[in-house]
Amino acid sequence: MDELAPDISAGGSMAALGNASEAVSARRDKLGHVIVLGNEKGGTGKSTTAMHVVVALLRLGRSVGGLDLDSRQRSLARYVENRRGYAERSGTALPSPEVVTLVRSNKDSRVEAEDEERQIFETTLDRLRAENDFVVIDSPGSDSYLARLGHAAANTLITPLNDSFVDFDLLAHVDPESYDIQSPSHYAEMVWDSRKRRALRRFAPIDWVVMRNRLTTLDTHNKRRLADILDQLAGRIGFRVAPGFGERVIYRELFPMGLTLLDLGESGTGHKLTMSHVAARQEMRSLVSCLNLPGIGDEAMAI
Repeated sequence: MDELAPDISAGGSMAALGNASEAVSARRDKLGHVIVLGNEKGGTGKSTTAMHVVVALLRLGRSVGGLDLDSRQRSLARYVENRRGYAERSGTALPSPEVVTLVRSNKDSRVEAEDEERQIFETTLDRLRAENDFVVIDSPGSDSYLARLGHAAANTLITPLNDSFVDFDLLAHVDPESYDIQSPSHYAEMVWDSRKRRALRRFAPIDWVVMRNRLTTLDTHNKRRLADILDQLAGRIGFRVAPGFGERVIYRELFPMGLTLLDLGESGTGHKLTMSHVAARQEMRSLVSCLNLPGIGDEAMAI
């Protein structure tokens, strides 16, 4: 799993997959757990969270595959490319996953395009699940057929949410005066539809985790109000609230090198751990522990 797979376009891509079905049959009895990072808003930290979850699992000795459904931004794929480039330049051994980027179909017919995207998605995901303990899917910050396929395939769905009512509107609409919850949003309805699709196929239900991200250290009235409303909404539409990452500049600084907080302090990275980094690592441990991933348990605290 040391080489980055090429982008797979829907047009003419089925032949490129070759004998993927043979790989699936090799581990039919133990398919990897699918973790999806999803919402319909950019800038919430999906790709950063995805990469940190990937590296955390790799450092726990698990095999991990990645699937990037945003063929325009390719944030997860670029993160891994940067990581491999840094490892080569610095001579540092850094665990890296295989990441496949799926490109949307260019067929004119919507029916034909969606059918082609579904085939390439399912075949690619089946192969990655057959070859890995976990598959992490990074979805785009907008609605698309591939994004909906990704959500429907999730065993665990992580929805990062910046700590503001601008992002909360992604989940539900609230009364501007009383802050009472009025109705679920389009995204919440899409997740509900994905759950129904899985139930009809008798698949395990989606464990939906909403992750409060970029938290400030200040105890503000808005912060407490948002926490209260999230707790109310969790019971109504069925998600768990997980501890997220604090507002730290280091997350944005690490992307060009492809590093994560879990790599800092390693020989060859040239980065020393600070107290802020130690606190951020604890946030990462808390998140992975909260996800209740199969076979991880107390190991999460050893990351």
